[in-house]
Amino acid sequence: MTSSTGTTGLIFNEPLLWEMGAKGRMGFSMPPRDVPKAPVDNQLAGDGPDFADLCEPDIVRHYTRLSQWNIGVDSSMYPLGSCTMKYNPKTNERQAALPGIATAHPFLPSDHCQGVLGLIYKLEQMLAEVTGLDAVTLQPAAGSQGELTGMLIFYAYHVSQGKRRTKVLIPDTAHGTNPASAALCGFRSVPVPSNDQGVLDAKIVSQLMDDETAGIMVTNPNTLGLFEDNIKAVAEAVHAKGGLVYCDGANFNAVMGVVDVARCGVDILHLNLHKTFSTPHGGGGPGAGPVCVTRDLAPFLPVPRAVKENTRYEWSENFPQSVGKLHAFYGNFGILVRAYSYILSLGNHLQQVSQYAVLNANYIKEGLKDIFHLPYDRPCMHECIFTDKLQQPYKITTLDIAKRLMDYGFHPPTIYFPLVVSGAIMIEPTESESKDTIDGFIAAMRQIAKEAAATPELLRLAPHFAKLKRLDETRAARKPCLCG
Repeated sequence: MTSSTGTTGLIFNEPLLWEMGAKGRMGFSMPPRDVPKAPVDNQLAGDGPDFADLCEPDIVRHYTRLSQWNIGVDSSMYPLGSCTMKYNPKTNERQAALPGIATAHPFLPSDHCQGVLGLIYKLEQMLAEVTGLDAVTLQPAAGSQGELTGMLIFYAYHVSQGKRRTKVLIPDTAHGTNPASAALCGFRSVPVPSNDQGVLDAKIVSQLMDDETAGIMVTNPNTLGLFEDNIKAVAEAVHAKGGLVYCDGANFNAVMGVVDVARCGVDILHLNLHKTFSTPHGGGGPGAGPVCVTRDLAPFLPVPRAVKENTRYEWSENFPQSVGKLHAFYGNFGILVRAYSYILSLGNHLQQVSQYAVLNANYIKEGLKDIFHLPYDRPCMHECIFTDKLQQPYKITTLDIAKRLMDYGFHPPTIYFPLVVSGAIMIEPTESESKDTIDGFIAAMRQIAKEAAATPELLRLAPHFAKLKRLDETRAARKPCLCG
């Protein structure tokens, strides 16, 4: 590798807003007052807000400089495994910002918001078609809340059957939020080991299922980046004991338009619109975690639900078995609009998204497996996993590799996850990246592997070009500074 996109560059220091500006500066001009001046009771007004006095250039430069400290999908490849940080098409932002959509008040009567109600209804139909399931709610505000919804439906369904079940099976390759979601609904998690191929064994699942077990939470493709080949047999084993199958669809980007989830035996599936359907992801939200269910479980979905009566769309709460409401109004609507725009833009080409995502991940796997340890040497789905095993003789760790990658202009991949792989380096390129970009990433990783053997101290001190160098992560975790 002869050149890198990472450079020392010009990185500005930036104070807090309250440390900038000068008394009397303003970022706008007030229009002349056209009403008489009137006194205001000081008990009502108080001292006023403590705003900094700043002019327009102060504000614009402040936020521009802060943005230059960061890296995102608009500036570079963002290969976070299990997070699907794909590019966000700007046309989606344009549609979400249309005045009739962005300014629609949630208290509008249905007569005045047929367009947005119709959008919600149609998006539910689209997601049902893409997954193969029958009914959808768009209300959950994140994948984690989608999981919670699924577990509430688990509970409500078994109660409706006159049963009280207390356990949920959680594979060791599931996402880390799965056991927490089960626990919130009063279920005890029962771990399920994966086999030597990194997938579930239906026989083990059958042995663990009993009359006290509500069902299983499967992440498919799982956190090893592998498709659960035995998913249908696993589902049959769970159903044979009266249980339900929940699929964590956070990795749906690998199978969209390819896999019929219902035919796999899945009863409940959540999707991350802020991952698979290209809406902005990060910063703590907003996100969207729709839940798709079979026809038998549709009565338990949250209310209100968008329904179509003749040619009109209405809100309905006439679902007595519903688990209730999970979010104020009806979810994060702006995110739903972006996903709707994405699906309409791609149309019948949605399947190619998954095909290119899988192709890119396997291309990286083949390009690096001779120089980084590959724990599962088999075709992967949307992401591939390496470890630091071949770099350990030089006392170089996964963390060192990730920090050095920053110097080459790439955001580090997910590290030390999944927990079932020691020293994991989890890479997800997504379908958005070109072959040129991926070749650059592979070249950077290969160069880092060479540096680990020849000049390991270079990696131990990385990053060299970032504004901040190696941080004390132990202290940050134990004594976090949350004051800004």
